[in-house]
Amino acid sequence: MKNFSDLKSKVNYWSNIYSEISNLKELYIIAKDENDNVILSEIELDICKINSKIEDSKHELLFSGKYDKNNVILAIHAGAGGVDSQDWTEMLMRMYLRWAERYDFSQEILDISSGEESGIKSVVIQISGIHAYGYLKSEKGVHRLVRLSPFDSDHARHTSFALVEILPESDNELNIQINQNELKIDVFRAGGAGGQSVQKNSTAIRITHIPTGIKVTCQNERSLVQNKEIAIKILYARLEDRALQIQEKEKKSLKGEHISAEWGNQIRSYVLHPYKMVKDHRTNFESSDPDNILDGNILGFMKAYLNHNI
Repeated sequence: MKNFSDLKSKVNYWSNIYSEISNLKELYIIAKDENDNVILSEIELDICKINSKIEDSKHELLFSGKYDKNNVILAIHAGAGGVDSQDWTEMLMRMYLRWAERYDFSQEILDISSGEESGIKSVVIQISGIHAYGYLKSEKGVHRLVRLSPFDSDHARHTSFALVEILPESDNELNIQINQNELKIDVFRAGGAGGQSVQKNSTAIRITHIPTGIKVTCQNERSLVQNKEIAIKILYARLEDRALQIQEKEKKSLKGEHISAEWGNQIRSYVLHPYKMVKDHRTNFESSDPDNILDGNILGFMKAYLNHNI
């Protein structure tokens, strides 16, 4: 039913565009015969609008990956750079939440760990909607920020790093099984800002998958049961992603050289000083308006990535 709904939405979208074109064609013939320049001018504007719709949607034809239609579990982790990187992590979180809001994707923060002084150490967000993974898979990797540090009394230039993980929400097509005996579950008191914000009961949960060493924590909901359900969902996604990486590594070992996209090999740089520039190092797509990009206008980078990987 979900696949049917997704396909129906696509068909309706393009059918409506086809109907608009057919109606404009008939109207053009009438306006041309009657030499009605006012209507002809309006038709020209409508054609421009339709062209814009088509250009904005053409990239969706490139969503051919197995998981492109899935929802996403997005995780951001502060890297080297101390408080600056934690602040950078929070900036990235805002960028992705703004992007999701702009394009009507639903969003939910599943887990967040605040920094001691400012920013956040890590955050896990669920973003749901058609082709959420298809869009956001372009964001996986290390993001680098260069700016004058607001946390440095000398206002020196600092470089900060954050790692973005993009996991398709598991539908368990790989038939991954989790043995409860292989899970170590720790329950602890969720952190808060003090006063009424501090959880009096132990509701936060940490699950360790012993065979792989993968750890998942969740402390964002009030109920221990809710936290455990969310943690298990994230664990499934991480295990599925691990299985896919193993498959991909085996495939690429047969093809020859493998270029790692691990920590330290940034996929994108955001420079705020001494000049303003955001550049993706894989596609060479760039923007001279980082404020606009950090406000969630990252669709251009996503389209460039899709076209680059045809």
